Amino acid sequence: MDQLDRMLLAELQRDATQAYAALGKAVGLSAGAAHERVRKLREQGVIRRTGVDVDPAAVGRGVAAFVLVEANAWMGDAPVREALEALPEVVEAHVIAGPASLLVKVRTATTEELQASLRRLFAIDGVTGTQTIVILESFFERPVDTGA
Repeated sequence: MDQLDRMLLAELQRDATQAYAALGKAVGLSAGAAHERVRKLREQGVIRRTGVDVDPAAVGRGVAAFVLVEANAWMGDAPVREALEALPEVVEAHVIAGPASLLVKVRTATTEELQASLRRLFAIDGVTGTQTIVILESFFERPVDTGA
């Protein structure tokens, strides 16, 4: 991956809806060359997906929390992953080193729904406890720095 690829990634993170002509112009390439590079970045798995950044509060998911999940078994295997993926309120899940086995980010409409989500997390085989940190306000969520 060279500097042009990094610049393309930065531009796409800024606005993934822009036409290849605009994308190419922003980094000094033709539309065709920009398209080809983006295609290769997708094939290589550098670009995992293209999406829309939705305001969670606007769609009724204004309560956010990070949950440290304690366990008595390894939490990185398929059954745990599948159990977490089955919970639509879990928007991120990470196997971690530290005071717990997993760190998950949960988004719900209310604190009552958050409590129900914690019960569902606790029901996953191997989970022995949770510690929850409710997010009061988010200043920003930054895209990955591409080094461009």
